[in-house]
Amino acid sequence: MERMGTDRNFYAKGVELQSPVSRGARWVGIGEKNEPQRGSTKGAPGAPPSLSQHLLPIPLAFFDRPVLEVCPELLGHFLVTRLEGRIVRAEVLEIEAYDGQEDLACHASRGRTPRNATMFGPAGCWYVYLCYGIHWLLNIVTGPVGYPAAILIRGVGSHSGPGILTRELKIDKRFNALPSSRSTGLWLERNPDRPESPVYETTPRIGVDYAGEWADKPYRFIKQPG
Repeated sequence: MERMGTDRNFYAKGVELQSPVSRGARWVGIGEKNEPQRGSTKGAPGAPPSLSQHLLPIPLAFFDRPVLEVCPELLGHFLVTRLEGRIVRAEVLEIEAYDGQEDLACHASRGRTPRNATMFGPAGCWYVYLCYGIHWLLNIVTGPVGYPAAILIRGVGSHSGPGILTRELKIDKRFNALPSSRSTGLWLERNPDRPESPVYETTPRIGVDYAGEWADKPYRFIKQPG
């Protein structure tokens, strides 16, 4: 088990993930509407900023870095989608890194194809593909254009398993190659309550025994409680 790096490396590049957060705000969780509660003073003089001002999408520049640098800094933030008229947020708890053509577990290990073209960039776009003809799997592309790397989202909130989370959150190929943004309806968002240095564990990735020495790489990142 390791202690992860913080977002400070990203801040050092002069890009902020969101504006400062005032104390006492109520954050919506998975399944809750992104709306003011009854009795809200939204719009009244001296009222606190609205929820949408606190919860901002992670900028695409955040993902334009090496995948192994992005992974630990992504844990603990939110995957957000619009589902049946609601804004649904779920904390990112488990992910896997796939790092270039040398990585024999990576879809791009045999070169570029129509199926994996999205992996080659730009960073911050969704790579969604069908696994075994059954499950849609969700990835976010990282790194420079031309270098195929992505992060597989394996677990968020109460949804454990990459096929389960896409089924429950209604994520499919319509998001493939679209950027992570509110305008596309699926995005990654800064969690203002995330600890500065969350504890996480790394293990080998799941289901990549065919990848030789790459099967043993500790490229699976799991956020620990607390």
